[in-house]
Amino acid sequence: MPEQSPSLEDCLKLLEGERDEQRLAGLFLVTKFCKGDDNASLRRVYNAVGFHFLDRLLRTGMGKGSVGGSGADNRDAYLKLSITVLAALCRVPEIASSKDMNLKIPLILEIMSKDSGSSVLEECYEFLYLVSTASEDGALTLYESGVMKVLTSQISTFSDDSHLMEIATKLVMLILSKLSLDVIAKDYLSELSVIVSTMARPFAVLQNSLKFELLHLLCTIISLNYLAPLHDALRVMPNGSWSYYMRDGIAAILHSRVAPAERLEALMLAETMVNILGGQWLLGQVNLPHKEDLVPVDRFLLLVLEQSRVEVAVLLNELAYLKFEASKSCSSIAEKILLKQRNVAIAFSLMEKIIKLISDTGGNEGDSIDESTLTNVIRALNETISVVLEYLQDAKEHGQRKGDDLLASVRIVGSYLAEAPFACKEKIEELLEYMLLIEGEDEQSPFYSICFLLPMLCQITMKIEGCNALASSGGHKAVMECLIKLIGPDNHMVENDSSVFLACDTIMNLLLKKEHVLLSLDESTYVHLLKALAYWTEDTEDLSVIMMASSICALIFDFTSEKALLNHPNFDGGSLNGLSRLIARSLASGGQDMSEDANAEADLLEIVNAGYTRWAPRFPHIRAAVEINSILLPTEEIRRG
Repeated sequence: MPEQSPSLEDCLKLLEGERDEQRLAGLFLVTKFCKGDDNASLRRVYNAVGFHFLDRLLRTGMGKGSVGGSGADNRDAYLKLSITVLAALCRVPEIASSKDMNLKIPLILEIMSKDSGSSVLEECYEFLYLVSTASEDGALTLYESGVMKVLTSQISTFSDDSHLMEIATKLVMLILSKLSLDVIAKDYLSELSVIVSTMARPFAVLQNSLKFELLHLLCTIISLNYLAPLHDALRVMPNGSWSYYMRDGIAAILHSRVAPAERLEALMLAETMVNILGGQWLLGQVNLPHKEDLVPVDRFLLLVLEQSRVEVAVLLNELAYLKFEASKSCSSIAEKILLKQRNVAIAFSLMEKIIKLISDTGGNEGDSIDESTLTNVIRALNETISVVLEYLQDAKEHGQRKGDDLLASVRIVGSYLAEAPFACKEKIEELLEYMLLIEGEDEQSPFYSICFLLPMLCQITMKIEGCNALASSGGHKAVMECLIKLIGPDNHMVENDSSVFLACDTIMNLLLKKEHVLLSLDESTYVHLLKALAYWTEDTEDLSVIMMASSICALIFDFTSEKALLNHPNFDGGSLNGLSRLIARSLASGGQDMSEDANAEADLLEIVNAGYTRWAPRFPHIRAAVEINSILLPTEEIRRG
């Protein structure tokens, strides 16, 4: 009669034996026929053998104990057996979540960090994942035991489509879900950069579900803009191919039919890559898995732009609908609106970066954007701006002026019009007054919307038609109030000081064309502006600032007099003294030995001189200050000589 195969009952008898040799024999049998999904059998095995024997067996394999008087010859076998059994048993959630298993995490990581763990590396990773996901404190124990260093030392050796790569990805995602990323970045900055650069390759080449897990992982790690140190570390990675793999992976997702959430994550990842490496990253070649030939360098740019355009159209339509629903019902949909606003901001940001890229490469010979690509880019941008303007029109009709989505819409319109100031001309004129009134959620009055439109306003006011368009909408007052906020005592912080000079140039353009423009200046506004200009220049030696401020003052003085200013409740002798010093300093810069800086500001000096000739009789204090300064100046020059 043929021998019968051992049954589970035979194994359990051996596992419950008194001698170690019996238990070892039972464990060897367990590995041969116990299936991973047979939780009932695995539970019986665990109850029969007990944790303490498994602990002794593991430590014996590590050279830290002994089982059945074994010598060093059997250590590798014992190590492999113990880890294989532990990994199998931990498929039962209540076993994996036990304190005993949680305490084994540091030992398993120690084994993995040594060559002796190479034969059971996959089982080690399975054990770590099963235990750390089964209990609340499992992920923290895993992190505090140094899993990040072990992971980063090994993942580069895993093949792209291996089970090890899949488990490693899940472990990193688990840690990211349980701990704050800024904490991880402080502890393991270099390790995070290695994870990103290593996992970029499987993200590019895989065509299965792991690709999307890697997308989520990479997006989670690098898409937080406040993690500047991580971005800096990635910029100087010795192997720059990671950025090419990122481009390939993003292109493959955007080129396929995927869920909206995954497409948006791909765009978010692209936006972050541009933040890290600059807009030129969009102009690299792409290697798609289903295409033998490389995709031309400008096709990725068009792909990202087209997908961003689609996202903008869809998200703005959904936002308009949600706002309509919110207005007629009491149900709270604020979170949905906030999520849509964040998502559309990502698409807007990408499109702004593309606008900047096109602007930067427009005048540079040798750049790899051909004419047909530029035509397609401009077409897509025009279509998007038209959609955004329709969204703003709808918001205007519904009386909506406040919202970060509205502010972001003005920003993207302003970015595009800075490069094409006369695009969508009729619609812009129709919406200009409304756009200048838009506020972000945290703003008490319009400010950033005006800043975003200043590049366009500065350009259109170079012509009389543009000045009339701005003045008729009352936009000149908005620009003046914006400048007051930028340079006055309560100055607002902005990304750069270009907004100050754009506002100044816009106001100058209007004032210089006052004879051809229906310009109505509000006394209260220009009084506050005069005071802000004096404050701005009080402690500066920058001649360009002094001349710009004095030129605007000289043109405003045409509308008023010293007596009228002093009668205003917000203007006093101190304000007049500040303006007197400003005009005197600017006129003094035009002496016989003009410096190079003064020569550069000669046009502004001419404006101040001409203005002074017109209104000096109406401003006796300013005239006195200028005359005194003209007497003192030669004496000072003699002393310096």
